[in-house]
Amino acid sequence: MTAHPLQGVGLRSRGVAFQALPPLSLYIHIPWCVRKCPYCDFNSHEARGTFPEKEYVAALVRDLEMALPQIWGRKVYTVFFGGGTPSLLSGEAIGEILRNVRMLLPLDINAEITLEANPGTVEADKFAAFRDAGVNRLSMGVQSFNDTHLQALGRIHSADEAKRAIEIAQRHFDNINLDLMYALPKQTLEEALLDVKTALRYKPQHLSCYHLTLEPNTQFHHNPPALPDGDASAEMQVQIEALLATQGYEHYETSAFAQLKRRSKHNLNYWQFGDYLGIGAGAHSKLSFPDKVLRQARYKQPQAYMQQVGQGASIQTEHAVGIDALPFEFMMNALRLNEGIDSSLFVERTSLSLLSIQNGLMEAEKRGLLQRDHLRIAPTLLGQRFLNDLLEIFLAAEH
Repeated sequence: MTAHPLQGVGLRSRGVAFQALPPLSLYIHIPWCVRKCPYCDFNSHEARGTFPEKEYVAALVRDLEMALPQIWGRKVYTVFFGGGTPSLLSGEAIGEILRNVRMLLPLDINAEITLEANPGTVEADKFAAFRDAGVNRLSMGVQSFNDTHLQALGRIHSADEAKRAIEIAQRHFDNINLDLMYALPKQTLEEALLDVKTALRYKPQHLSCYHLTLEPNTQFHHNPPALPDGDASAEMQVQIEALLATQGYEHYETSAFAQLKRRSKHNLNYWQFGDYLGIGAGAHSKLSFPDKVLRQARYKQPQAYMQQVGQGASIQTEHAVGIDALPFEFMMNALRLNEGIDSSLFVERTSLSLLSIQNGLMEAEKRGLLQRDHLRIAPTLLGQRFLNDLLEIFLAAEH
């Protein structure tokens, strides 16, 4: 039986006590999309022609106003518009949201402001308006440059439309991420590599390459397509990583590759167990206070969310993260980073001693999944390949 990580170190009886609060990010959820993809488990809803843009923007602003007491005086370093499909919004709507963000919050002068875009919703004038509004990083959900695979994924754009969208985006943005998926239904190794090679023609500053997974409560989970087997998908992963390395992309996180100094600052804050305020339908927050860490979730259905905001109660659930859960929650994020983290960051972001995870660290080292010294904790290459096995060590230690 695995010993509890807090046994014998006198931490059960006290709560957290932070010397300093972590960096803060702002996440803004836009819940509508043109069509729900069969693999998507995000909180997204088909717009079916129109959606209440003006009313939703007003609700976002009011939600942010109500949240101010919990983050008062804290600078915001990154902003991320996620979805759904944020690029469905007009440039005027994004501008209105960001004007209010700047009025209500001390936004860092060099803040990274990212907006997710679907190539099927791209218009040149709209991209120019997003840039004028203050968006300085674009994340495009391309997924594939193969029309057959795009159709299997339920995407609303074609390969040619994706290429055109990238070309338009590059006229207005010099910091672009492209999302790609591999291990798609009936996909071959050559097809997976061709997708990456096609993306590389555009020299994007950042690439996210995800293994398609069948998430619960999705169409694909209920009606699974024929996917490449484990060996085939593993070979895709290995060769994609090797290809991107030859092109100078740093593989800094499980699915993330970046040119020099082009890492995603927003996502890095998640992985380093920073704080984030999430506003919008179904958005989640993790907020630290001197004596506790809170997790919150907004109402998921857009109409219910707007109604609840109007009544002054946008938060559907809220709970304090127990001190016993903090070590696993930290490691679940930090071990996604291939170079790991400074040992001191664990202490800083959890207020716990490294002794609290000593048993887990020793077990992971023994199994060759983790390496450490007095400065750093990092997954080995084996640990990167079998990340779930590595994380299960710390999850088991929690119970």
